[in-house]
Amino acid sequence: MNARAWLRAGLAFLAAVQFAVGNWALWSPRSFFDIPWVGMRMPYNAHLMMDYGAMSLATSVVLGVSFFAARRSLARTALAVYLTFAAPHLVIHLQLLHHLTPGERVPLMAALTAAVVLPLVLLPLTGRLEKT
Repeated sequence: MNARAWLRAGLAFLAAVQFAVGNWALWSPRSFFDIPWVGMRMPYNAHLMMDYGAMSLATSVVLGVSFFAARRSLARTALAVYLTFAAPHLVIHLQLLHHLTPGERVPLMAALTAAVVLPLVLLPLTGRLEKT
């Protein structure tokens, strides 16, 4: 696969994950909250879960459009939007690890770190797209 194909695959993956998570949190907030990584043994807040779901769906739109349109400025914007959430999300969870068991910490940190590394790896590939 060439760089453009890797970029588009990465954008599609991020869009699909955001779409799935967004729908889950929006339409089944209690179920989503019950994941130990999410609820972290804290009080349930349906409003917060549904807001998170809606935000994730919005992010999936810009990532999805950037996959289909495949334009440099749009892909960079989509990745920047995603990173604006993913990087602070990782930092927040690093500060809340005491709420989790050691067995819950490792996969969570791996997933959240990957959520930051993947768009950082994809950003340089946007130079292979058409300008606009």
